[in-house]
Amino acid sequence: MNAAAGVPLCPSAALAERGEAHVWDVLDERGHPARAFALRFDGRVVAYLNRCAHLPAELDWQPGRFLDADGRFVVCAMHGAVYEPEDGRCLAGPGAGGRLVPLDVAEVDGTVTWYPSREIRPAPPADESAT
Repeated sequence: MNAAAGVPLCPSAALAERGEAHVWDVLDERGHPARAFALRFDGRVVAYLNRCAHLPAELDWQPGRFLDADGRFVVCAMHGAVYEPEDGRCLAGPGAGGRLVPLDVAEVDGTVTWYPSREIRPAPPADESAT
């Protein structure tokens, strides 16, 4: 990982174990605006494109809320697809056998940092896209 290429997302302390996720804007593999999310699960931060493997719908059932009531699985609010938070595999429901698009994140000096790829890139700041 190239530390210079990382995008700081939030303080590490902002992600409680199996709690609310940090959500941010990205550009997907086609260059279209999309959302991504990072959450803490079993002590480590994981991040994915906020898109169901079944249909291109966002997963969260409330802003920043991705996990089921027990905090065990990511569940698509629209389709009910159930995903394993550790690796993004779809375990049940529409899209079974598929997986969420993972994003490369790490905790660096108390900050959750995202490392964009060629496919998923930072979205331009809101004020730049309006001009």
